[in-house]
Amino acid sequence: MTITETVVEQVTIDWFRDLGYQYLSGPDIACDGPYPERGSYVDVILEGRLHSVLVALNPDIPAEALEDAFRKVTRPDSPSPIANNRQFHKMLTEGVDVEYRNEEGRIVGDKVWLMDFACPERNDWLVVNQFTVIEGQQNRRPDLVVFVNGLPLAVIELKNPADENATLKTAYNQFQTYKMDIPSLFSYNEMLVISDGTEARVGTLTSGQEWFLPWRNSNGTTVEQKDILELEVLLNGVFEKSRFLDLVRHFILFEVDGSKITKKIAAYHQYHAVNAAVAATVKATSPEGDKRVGVVWHTQGAGKSLTMVFYAGKIILHPAMENPTLVLLTDRNDLDQQLFDNFALAQDILRQEPKQATNREHLRKLLRIASGGILFTTIQKFLPENGIRFPLLSDRHNIVVIADEAHRSQYDFIDGLARNMRDALPNASFIGFTGTPIEKADRSTPAVFGDYISIYDIQQAVIDGATVRIFYEGRLAKIELKENERPHIDPEFEEVTESEEENVREKLKNKWARLEAMVGTEKRINLVTKDIVNHFEQRLEAMDGKGMIVCMSRRICVDLYDALLKLHPSWHHQDDDKGAIKVIMTGSAGDPANFQPHIRNKIRREAIKKRMRDPSDPIKLVIVRDMWLTGFDAPCLHTMYIDKPMRGHVLMQAIARVNRVFRDKPGGLIVDYLGIADELKKALADYTEGSRRDTGIPQEEAVAIMLEKYEIVSSMFHGFDYSKFITGTPAERLKVIPSAMEHILSQEDGKTRLLQSVTELSQAFALSVPHIDALRIRDDVGFFQTIRATIAKNIRIPGKPEEELDLAIRQIVSRAVSSDEVVDIFSAAGLKKPDISILSDEFLSELQGMPHRNLALEVLQKLLNDEIKARARKNLVQSRSFAEMLERTIQRYQSRTIEAAQVILELIELAKEMREAKSRGEKLGLTEEEEAFYDALEVNDSAVKVLGDETLKTIARELVEAVRRNVTIDWTVRESVRAKLRTTVKRLLRKYGYPPDKQERATLTVLEQAELLCKDWGN
Repeated sequence: MTITETVVEQVTIDWFRDLGYQYLSGPDIACDGPYPERGSYVDVILEGRLHSVLVALNPDIPAEALEDAFRKVTRPDSPSPIANNRQFHKMLTEGVDVEYRNEEGRIVGDKVWLMDFACPERNDWLVVNQFTVIEGQQNRRPDLVVFVNGLPLAVIELKNPADENATLKTAYNQFQTYKMDIPSLFSYNEMLVISDGTEARVGTLTSGQEWFLPWRNSNGTTVEQKDILELEVLLNGVFEKSRFLDLVRHFILFEVDGSKITKKIAAYHQYHAVNAAVAATVKATSPEGDKRVGVVWHTQGAGKSLTMVFYAGKIILHPAMENPTLVLLTDRNDLDQQLFDNFALAQDILRQEPKQATNREHLRKLLRIASGGILFTTIQKFLPENGIRFPLLSDRHNIVVIADEAHRSQYDFIDGLARNMRDALPNASFIGFTGTPIEKADRSTPAVFGDYISIYDIQQAVIDGATVRIFYEGRLAKIELKENERPHIDPEFEEVTESEEENVREKLKNKWARLEAMVGTEKRINLVTKDIVNHFEQRLEAMDGKGMIVCMSRRICVDLYDALLKLHPSWHHQDDDKGAIKVIMTGSAGDPANFQPHIRNKIRREAIKKRMRDPSDPIKLVIVRDMWLTGFDAPCLHTMYIDKPMRGHVLMQAIARVNRVFRDKPGGLIVDYLGIADELKKALADYTEGSRRDTGIPQEEAVAIMLEKYEIVSSMFHGFDYSKFITGTPAERLKVIPSAMEHILSQEDGKTRLLQSVTELSQAFALSVPHIDALRIRDDVGFFQTIRATIAKNIRIPGKPEEELDLAIRQIVSRAVSSDEVVDIFSAAGLKKPDISILSDEFLSELQGMPHRNLALEVLQKLLNDEIKARARKNLVQSRSFAEMLERTIQRYQSRTIEAAQVILELIELAKEMREAKSRGEKLGLTEEEEAFYDALEVNDSAVKVLGDETLKTIARELVEAVRRNVTIDWTVRESVRAKLRTTVKRLLRKYGYPPDKQERATLTVLEQAELLCKDWGN
C-alpha cells in the first residue's frame, strides 16, 4: 500500500482516539454538512460546545455574565493576531473577568473559567480533520485542528513521508500562509505542530522554524529510542490530556518587549525539569523537609533562564506554597540585570511585577513582606556591615531562594550564602540552577542545595537542536616571558575579573598585573589585532554572523580597539547606533581619558546589545572583559576570540555564547590566543563522556571532515581541467561551466552526488575558515559551489527543496567569481532562453546541435518537466500521458539501453507532441476546461472513438456544467457530494451511449479531473 498524506492523517487521528479524543470530519460539522456545528465557514469556534462547557464549569455564574464572557472570548478587539492571542491566553489560563449583580443587589466581580485544569475529563476533547476556514477571499483547510471546549487550541500540518518534496520546511511555510490568509483561527491557537509523518516538531505562532523543537518523551523523563516515530512520541507527550492542560496553563509565555510580542512554549527538557523542581520544592518546604530543593543543570544555551521563569510561574500558583516569596540570587550586577530583564519580559506568566533590590536597605525592605513577591538581588547585598551579624528579615517557611550558577565557591559564595542568608531567612529553602555541572571536588553545593533534580547535557542539546556544536582553534600569541615563568591560571585571577561589585577589583594582584602587562604589550596587541582582522574577515566570507573578543583588562580592550581602527578606520563611529565594533565595559569619571568614549550606562549598553542580536545590523564585533560572558544571548554570534585566562565553569559559560541555534549555523568557533586548551579539557572533565565529544571539538576535526569532502568532490572532477575558471578571463571562466556540468552529468548519479557532497563540503569549510588548509582549497571550493548552484538553479532536482545553504552559510566563491553571481545555464551554453510553453523548432534544433549531450538532455528534461507540471494543474490525462512517456525515455537512458543523442531525439519528438496537444483544444472549439474533460473520456480508445468528435465534445461540455452545478465548499472531501456527482457523470455517459464496460473507469477519471481542475469552484 502506498503511503500518502491521507494515511498519515488517519494514523494521527487514531493516536488521538487512543488518547481519548472524539473525532469528527470537518465537512460533516460544517454549516452545510450533515451535523453542523458552525454557523458559517468564517466561524472558527464551535460555539455550541463552548456554551455548554461554560454553563457546566461555572454553575454559580448568572446567564448574562456567562454571555458577557462568551462575547469577550469570541470577539477579539485587536487587529493584531498575536495581540489577540495573548489576550485570549490570559482569559484561558486566568479566567474571564465578569461583573454581575448578586442576590443582595450588589455589583460583584468574578471569574468565568473556560477550562477545568484540575479535572481533564470535565473538558470537551475533539480532533477535526480538513477544517475549512474562509476569510476574505481566502479558502484554507488545515489538516487537523484540536478543539478543547470548542476552542481551536492546536493546529497540526502533516506531510507525506514518501514524498521527498514534502518536508518540515514546507509544513512550516504552509503555517505562514495560513497565518496571513485565515488569521482568525490563530487568535485562539496555543501551539502548532509540523510533521512529515516521521519527524515532528512543536512551536508557537511566533516561532521561527529553527525553534520548532522535538518532544523526546511520551510519558516521563526518559528519552524515547530512535525507532519510535517522533510524531507518535510528540502526540503522546504533548496531547495527553492532563499534560496538555499543564502545558497550556504553566508552560506557555509571552515576552513583551515594547511593541514586539514573542510567544514561547517550553521544550520537553524544560517541562519535565520544572515539574520535578516543583515537586522537590513542595517536599523541601514542608515541615518534614530539609530546605534543600536540589540543582537543575541544563547546559548553556538550552534555555536555563526560561526554565527558571516557568518554574517561578508554576511554584507561585501551587496551593501548598501559600503564595511564596521567591528570591532570585546572582553574584554579579550584570547577571542580576540580565536575569531580571528576562523575568520582566514575561510578567504575564508570573502574574506580578518582579522587584529588583538596588542596595542592602532596599533588599531588607523588600524581604519584610508578609507573602508573595519575586525579588532580585546579588549575594553581595547580604554581606553584613562592619562584621555585625546579618539581621533576621523573615522566618517564613514559604521563601524559596533561587540561585543562578550556584556553585561559585571561589567567591565565598556557598559559605556566605549559608552564613548570611540563613541569618536573614532561617527557614528559606534553596534551589540552584546552573549551566555547568557541579565540580567533583565541590562538596558545599550539594550540602546547601541538594542533589541534581534534572540534567540536560550538551550531547542531548545538540541532538535535539537546542544548541550547536562548539569548535576550538588554537592561535597562541606568544608572551615575552620564559615558559617556566609564565603564571598559571588560578582562582585568584578569576576573583579579580569576576567580583565586579568588590571595591578591590581594580587593586590588581601582582601576579595578575604582571601577566596583564605582558599580554597587553603594544607589540603583542598589534600582532593579535592583525590576526583577528584577517581571521574574522575570512570567517565572514564563509558564514555571515558576528564575533566577540574577550580581553583580560579594560586597558587591553581599549588598546585593542584603537589598534583595530588603525587597520579598519571605517569600523568606527562615535554614535552607539552606528559603527561595526564597540567596547562593552563599565567605568567612572575617574578613569583615563581614552576609556571615556567606551564607558556606557545600562541604557546605552542595552541598545548595543539589541544591535548585536539583530543579524541585519551592521555591528559585527564587540570587545569585552567580563560583561556579556554569561547571560548574553545573540544567536547570530558564531566566533569568540579569547585572550584572557579563564578556567572551569567560567570558561564553559563564556564559550557557550557561540552555541546558540541560528538559521543554518553549523557551529560556533572559539579562537584561543592565550593557551586555554588545557583548562578547557579540565572543565570538560566534569561533563559526561558523551558531552565531551560534542564540546570544544578541535578545529582540526572540522578541517579533517572538510578535506575528506574535498577529496570526494575533487574525485568527481578527476581528469577535468577547470584551471581557467580560476585564472582565466570572464569569458573563459564562463565557458568552463557547461563543460564542467557535462562532466558531472555524464557520471552515474553524478548530479545527486555533487549536490550532496558540495553541501557537506561547504558546511565543513565554513567551520574551518581561515585554517591554512581551508584557504588552500578556497578557489576550488568556489568552483564546486558555482557548478552546484548552476545545476540546482537550472536542472530539475529530485528530492528536497533547495535550502541546505540558506542564510548563515554563504556561497564560498573564488576570487575570480563574485559572491552574488548566478550563472544562467542557457547563456553559459550559448543558448537563447526559451519560452517554455512554446519550445520552438529553432530552440529544439539548437539543443540537438549542442556539443554537450548530457547537458542538453538535462536542459530538455527540465523544460519538459516544467511544462508537464504546468499542464498537471489543468489536464490530468494529458500530463500523465506525457509524464509516462518522459519517464520511460529517461529510464532507458539511465539503464544505458540508449545513448544521449538518441534520448535527445526522442525528447524533441515528445516536445513537438506536447506543443501540438496544446493547440488541439482550439481546433476542436473547446475551452481549456472542456478539453481536459474531453481527454478524460479516453477518446483514443477504439470503442469510444466510434461516438464521433461532436458527441464527445457535447459530453465534455455537459460534464463541465454538471460539475460546476454540483461542487460546493469542501466537495472533494464530502462523500455525499462525490456520490451525487458520480451518479450525474454515469447518467451523462449512458445518455450519449458511452460504452458500458468503459463507464466506470471514465467516471473515476472524470472525478479526478474535476477535483484537480475545479478545486476552487466551491468558493
